[in-house]
Amino acid sequence: MTIRDVMTKQVTTCRPETNLAAASALMWENDCGALPVLAETGELAGILTDRDICIALGTRDARASELMVRDVVGTHPLICKSTDDIRAALQTMREARIRRLPVVNEDGLLEGVVSIDDMVLSVQRGDGKAGSVVPYREVATALQAICTRSGDHGNSNQWAAA
Repeated sequence: MTIRDVMTKQVTTCRPETNLAAASALMWENDCGALPVLAETGELAGILTDRDICIALGTRDARASELMVRDVVGTHPLICKSTDDIRAALQTMREARIRRLPVVNEDGLLEGVVSIDDMVLSVQRGDGKAGSVVPYREVATALQAICTRSGDHGNSNQWAAA
């Protein structure tokens, strides 16, 4: 099964010159937690997450309307292609501990986004019924890796007072 089979094709995007207030509004209006950032050429320039916005606003003395996407987004996002096997994307997500991957074509133009949510919703049912062929074990392993916090060695209650 390829990424094309499970990816979200209709995605909201922003530009590097979009301010964080406008980007936050786009996320709210479109019920998403990440926006691919497109350069003027249409090529993928990065990916902005809701976490990026929160960290930027929490660590800088500036209003959301004063900070631009280019000020907080990385410039070399991990990507996949729509023709890639799902296992390759799961491995990238697992190793990088990320929830979403922009999907680009051979020219580097955005085709969509694949998320761990897309994978979970497409997972093969344990009862053997044909719902898809996304392997449960690989999705579960990727999700566990993504959800594991740095320094977490099996502590089930990380928020408990010491």
